[in-house]
Amino acid sequence: MPSQALMLKKGVIVTLLRKLNIKQGLCNGTRLLITGLLENFISAKIVSECNRGGVVFLPRIELAPSDVNLPFILKRRQFPLIPAYAMTINKSQRQTFDKVGIYFDEPVFSHGQLYVALPRSRNPNNVKFTQRHLKYKENCSTKKILH
Repeated sequence: MPSQALMLKKGVIVTLLRKLNIKQGLCNGTRLLITGLLENFISAKIVSECNRGGVVFLPRIELAPSDVNLPFILKRRQFPLIPAYAMTINKSQRQTFDKVGIYFDEPVFSHGQLYVALPRSRNPNNVKFTQRHLKYKENCSTKKILH
């Protein structure tokens, strides 16, 4: 469930949280640029690779949590969006960006993660790395393994 308070303005990049229309490219993880905000719908431009530049209108939809342990049924009508200031390496698959910043809060657990993260930028000079200062600083590296 997305947060109940969604603060948006024109020009913000958001990620779609639900599959709405596959033919239009409105799937889970699609990135959109907000172009207009109205009470019952949002107009946006697709910035993901699939149908890039297409203008879409997103209505409020009824969402319910998947937790079935509640003694009542909880439903909310809201926009299935979340601001896309950051995303996981897995969510970035099949997407391309002008600039990429990769933050390692812990060492990468597989070389596949690094392989997915590095080519996301159109220009390799626009990829920046940073890592959190870990308590075991002496072994914070990823070795290159050739097959």
